[in-house]
Amino acid sequence: MQSPHTISVDLSRERRKKWRTTRLAWGLLLPSMIFLAIFTFYPIGYSVYMSLFKNNMSTVMTGPKFIGFQNYVTLFTKDTIFTQSFINNLIVAVVIVPVSIALAVGMAIFANKVKLGKGAVRVSFFYPTLLPMVAVANIWLFIYTPMYGLLGYINSSWRFLGHPDTVLGALIVMLIWKQAGYVMIFYISGLQNINYELYEAARIDGANSRQTFLRITWPMLKPTTLYVMIITLTNAYKMVDHLYIMTKGGPGNASNMLLFYVYQKAFDQSNTGVASAITVVLISLLLIITCVHFFTQDRKIFYA
Repeated sequence: MQSPHTISVDLSRERRKKWRTTRLAWGLLLPSMIFLAIFTFYPIGYSVYMSLFKNNMSTVMTGPKFIGFQNYVTLFTKDTIFTQSFINNLIVAVVIVPVSIALAVGMAIFANKVKLGKGAVRVSFFYPTLLPMVAVANIWLFIYTPMYGLLGYINSSWRFLGHPDTVLGALIVMLIWKQAGYVMIFYISGLQNINYELYEAARIDGANSRQTFLRITWPMLKPTTLYVMIITLTNAYKMVDHLYIMTKGGPGNASNMLLFYVYQKAFDQSNTGVASAITVVLISLLLIITCVHFFTQDRKIFYA
């Protein structure tokens, strides 16, 4: 039987060991926490603060003027461009998230099963992701250019980027083409983590390809899908450079998006207060959607 002194020494040793482990953990996390604090939390906090001020060309001489939530009231009641940008972004997100995921799953399954030239197939699918967004925007700008572009040779009367009814669809096609290969990589990794014995058992039981996909492949890919949906959703709202090159938000703000509207307000119109308010709305929207999606879908996911 151990004496009280021995027990005390053992407990002290355990506490010191736990303290060293805790210090090591915090030491490893510290660089990332400093980076997040400087480049994420501080800008968000400053945007929230500046959104409560009137800060535009009329306040250059007097400095920012505190107006409370007036910027938010103006956005949701009087700013028709903000409303249009909000709707455009919502349409883009609703379309490209499921389409990109569906296309990426199909590409991943094909790239995972193909026997000849598997590496070439994967590279060809992934290649658009490697291109800078500015290069992609210029490529598709050429494709959509009437008369001289690739589609212009087919029908010179097509004005995909010049008509309000088609400009959003044209941008959606480009975005799906750009990110489907990136999403595919995650699904290839997910497919390789599925136990092959499950497919063997399904084959012995006489399951066809459709049943195998619905009963085994897709349920086992749900953890990947949860992550991918968050990534594609945030990508749907991070559109500035290609809009600047291709449409400038036109025609008639038919292709304007929230983040590009932030750029217009902050740099074209020097209205930092309203730009900050739009930024806060955008961050809040993404945070709410992400949290709701994560906490509702995570319960339905099976982690192998």
